[in-house]
Amino acid sequence: MQWDLAQPFTTRFTVSAEAIDHYRHVNNAEYLRYIEEVSWQHSNKLGLTIEDYERLDRALVVIRHEIDYLAPAFEGETLEMATWIVEYDQRFRVARRFQLIRVSDQKTLMRGYTYFACVTLSSGKLRRLPEEFNTIYLPALVVEKPIKGISK
Repeated sequence: MQWDLAQPFTTRFTVSAEAIDHYRHVNNAEYLRYIEEVSWQHSNKLGLTIEDYERLDRALVVIRHEIDYLAPAFEGETLEMATWIVEYDQRFRVARRFQLIRVSDQKTLMRGYTYFACVTLSSGKLRRLPEEFNTIYLPALVVEKPIKGISK
């Protein structure tokens, strides 16, 4: 795969019938589900699960999504989604980049950027990233190059 950045975390899946909309391609809302799924898979692989978030009374909540839909995907196609942690301020904010490629022709179908803020699960109030997050997420930080068409 021709990934935009080095060292992606990737997951591969096949488009289900449930992902298809009335235009007979993957509904744009499904891309958000793919983003959430690969984000959690990456966090789990790094060593932070939902149980850790609950124990630490923290959540990384989305404050902004930027998505460029570059080409459609269709039922039955095999897709591969990549993610990278590209911003990590060690205080409150984390950002991830995403790239979705159709395996059959290696075409990039979507690029995205998601910004997160750290809050407490119990109150929803902004809180510092716990040291455990810093220990696990900071080493996964990838220095990015600009994406054409997506502003920071």
